[in-house]
Amino acid sequence: MTLVDLTRELVSIPSHEDETAAGDFLEAWLRRETDADVTRDEIGNVIARKGTGDEALALVGHHDVVEPADSQVRGAEAGVGIGDEYAVEERDGRLYGRGTADMKGALAAALVAFRDVDPAGELVFASFVGEEVGGVGARHAIDDGFAPKYAIVGEGSTNYSGPDVTDVAVAHKGRRGSTITARGTAAHASEADAGENAIYRATAAVDRVRDLEPPLVDVAGETLEGRLTVTEIEGGSAMNVVPARCAFTVDERTVPGDRAALERVADIEGVEWTVDQNLPPMRCGDEAFAERVLEAANSAQDSDPQLVTKPHATDAGWLSQAGTECVIYGPSEPGEAHTDDESVSIDVLERCLETYRRVAKRWPAR
Repeated sequence: MTLVDLTRELVSIPSHEDETAAGDFLEAWLRRETDADVTRDEIGNVIARKGTGDEALALVGHHDVVEPADSQVRGAEAGVGIGDEYAVEERDGRLYGRGTADMKGALAAALVAFRDVDPAGELVFASFVGEEVGGVGARHAIDDGFAPKYAIVGEGSTNYSGPDVTDVAVAHKGRRGSTITARGTAAHASEADAGENAIYRATAAVDRVRDLEPPLVDVAGETLEGRLTVTEIEGGSAMNVVPARCAFTVDERTVPGDRAALERVADIEGVEWTVDQNLPPMRCGDEAFAERVLEAANSAQDSDPQLVTKPHATDAGWLSQAGTECVIYGPSEPGEAHTDDESVSIDVLERCLETYRRVAKRWPAR
């Protein structure tokens, strides 16, 4: 089975609501094609290991995807067979279908590299569930003891520094989602002074959010800039009632290191701050590892790859937070993932496979 065939097979398996079938395929393929120690945990993560050593290298991906468009489901237009299989099409040197870019193409390349290489140290293949819903699988695996020293995460790093180049991302932003709730005392609007207006308290909190300075960090010659954005607001019960409650949400893009001092909103009387989601940022702290992957990436392509940063959170954030040194290297291009015409370049898939092989074959450095 070629890399393209393996990618097509993986992409065709629905995995936006239930990753079981995709996990079944991965587990069966690894048991058939390798002599690795293959495990499947209780939530569906598939992990395979071979070789021994103190500094394990993991090739990491995920087999869940976001919900496909009707055009990406075979038989959807005819109203039959919906959900049985995703549509996959090859044209103009690309594979089209839900999950081709994010990230079953990279997963297929990691599978083949894992199969083909006989490393001197320990090599790990890991595919997690639930990446698209907050890193459920990665967090579970980490809690269960998954702790490789190094990892290459196959999320997108292609066309960041220029066209037709697959770069090595050494840092990315995280995301913290918060709800700010202001509480007051209801009263009839004709006697507004008898109440305490929660909307007024909420607007004071919005002003405080706008006044906060998000942190900056310089990585690989780039500046990663945090950002705070008020995204939703809700409050009040009637036009003639002083509102007793008003809440708004904040989307915060975080950077490695400091966080914006969002907790200061809770200093306002009647205002509470709740963190709803906190996807950690990532930064590789091992320059030698990043350079080793960059050297392999350079050897696998005619272009001149660079060390770059990404704006999006990935499972690399959870691994990095747990102590794994991570880089990101994969075929997806900016703006390609989650789209109705999602696709991946076949040439870039082959490039990623060759890079994974080169790093793994020389692991650990001799």
